[in-house]
Amino acid sequence: MPTATQTASPQVHAVQPSSPDHCILLSGVRWETYERLLADMQDSHAAHFAYDQGMLEIMAPSHEHESLKHVIAMLVEVLAEEMEMDIHGGGSTTFRREDLAKGFEPDECFYIQHAERVRGKKQIDLAQDPPPDLIIEIDITGPSLNKFPIFAALGIPEVWRHDGARVAIFTLVDNDYVERAESVVLPKVTSAILTEFIDASSQLQRPAWLRRVRGWVRSS
Repeated sequence: MPTATQTASPQVHAVQPSSPDHCILLSGVRWETYERLLADMQDSHAAHFAYDQGMLEIMAPSHEHESLKHVIAMLVEVLAEEMEMDIHGGGSTTFRREDLAKGFEPDECFYIQHAERVRGKKQIDLAQDPPPDLIIEIDITGPSLNKFPIFAALGIPEVWRHDGARVAIFTLVDNDYVERAESVVLPKVTSAILTEFIDASSQLQRPAWLRRVRGWVRSS
């Protein structure tokens, strides 16, 4: 007598209800399930998804998370403007490659060296378009899905990661990320000055803060 085929259900791998960002990590998730979730949530900003070969992270960002990403995004825009560098913001665009079974949504991303390549495009296809030159990653959840293998596989040249206390700059070297003191995509910008500016943003009114950022670029 034939037996019924059973499909394994995704397993909860980690839950962090007490962290600033509410995060759930599931294992055994099919690519098709990941794509259905993306389709169902495409008009919502309530959750961010990251997928790596069956592992799925679902994260609901906190106010602290969103505030940090907004400040860093503004900082990138102002720095690029003052340096007279072309820039194109991609926000939290979903980047994914089915052939690699990897996908993610950055907190913010920017095309700088490749801004001209994507300007005016309504969709980004990583099979023919370049990945963003810089992504911003806010990670204040504690242990969660390690996204660096995803970033490396998709060819992201530089990652700025804020852990709630400081910014670290990582650049892609031989398919792995190396922490650096200074940015490659925005020359002369260091992790120390980024952290200083982000800390100052919570103490200064926005016009005064912007003047400080612009003044640093003009004097450096």
